[in-house]
Amino acid sequence: MKKLLTTFTVLALTAGSALAADLPSRKAAPVLPPPPPPPPMWTGFYVGLNAGAAWTNSNQQTIGVGPVAIGNEFGRDLYRGDVAAFATAASASGFNSGNNVGFIGGGQIGYNWQFYNSLVAGVEADIQGIAGNNGSRTVWTAVPGGTYEGYNANNWFGITSVRGSLDYLGTVRGRLGWLFTPTLLLYGTGGLAYGGVTINTATQVYNDGYFSNYISPSFGGVNFSNTQVGWTAGGGLEWMFWPNWSAKVEYLYYDLGSVNQGFAMPVTYNYSEGYTDASLFAGQVRARINGNIVRAGLNYHFNWGAPAPVVAKY
Repeated sequence: MKKLLTTFTVLALTAGSALAADLPSRKAAPVLPPPPPPPPMWTGFYVGLNAGAAWTNSNQQTIGVGPVAIGNEFGRDLYRGDVAAFATAASASGFNSGNNVGFIGGGQIGYNWQFYNSLVAGVEADIQGIAGNNGSRTVWTAVPGGTYEGYNANNWFGITSVRGSLDYLGTVRGRLGWLFTPTLLLYGTGGLAYGGVTINTATQVYNDGYFSNYISPSFGGVNFSNTQVGWTAGGGLEWMFWPNWSAKVEYLYYDLGSVNQGFAMPVTYNYSEGYTDASLFAGQVRARINGNIVRAGLNYHFNWGAPAPVVAKY
């Protein structure tokens, strides 16, 4: 009987262990690593187009003329007042060819680097053509000359014409901005600027009295066309509205310095006896080249040079 009871006990314990082994186990859920951060969408190269308006800020031009070498007849003490009147008539101080507004359009290429999640630094180069910003103006100057016994009073008249234009403008700038949202960038920018400047001036002086019998109208002027180099600064707002595509609005101030060009203005005194007496006046044209740009642009981002996205491994 004892043996039979022992056998049943062993069988019961064995069956209980087998059933317990078949029950599902309760283990803790595995701990997963956090998802990788999104790749920086602003980092990489981009190209784009832009268009807007450009207007001059201060296109004042000054023309100054003075005597260099005066001939024997025109240089007589009796005519000193006429020499000064001639120089004044040929000069045009504070001459302005107008505050001209033109269309500007071109393209840009650049590279962005996004760091600390919300900061974007980069460099951008652009070049634009400008149309419709050339201006011209003509002024008349009348200066009284001397009065001589037996002769009527005379006047010296100056006619000065100026034409100026900025034909193209390019910049190479750094950019630094802050991401208010992952797709909206506010930035400041500044760097080098260069542009094609054209300046044409023409000055004519003549007399309506005594000297009109002896001195023919005199002419002088400048024809300048060159690339001026200066600086630029501004800021803008750029919106990544679609993967790889962004739109921007931007303001820039540019300053290309000043242009200084000299010219000669010969004067010939024709004696009634048939010989001549030469005099020489010299002039200088000074023009300031600076202005403003407001434009919109569209960029395509290649993301070349951006770091590869991190792929989590489990």
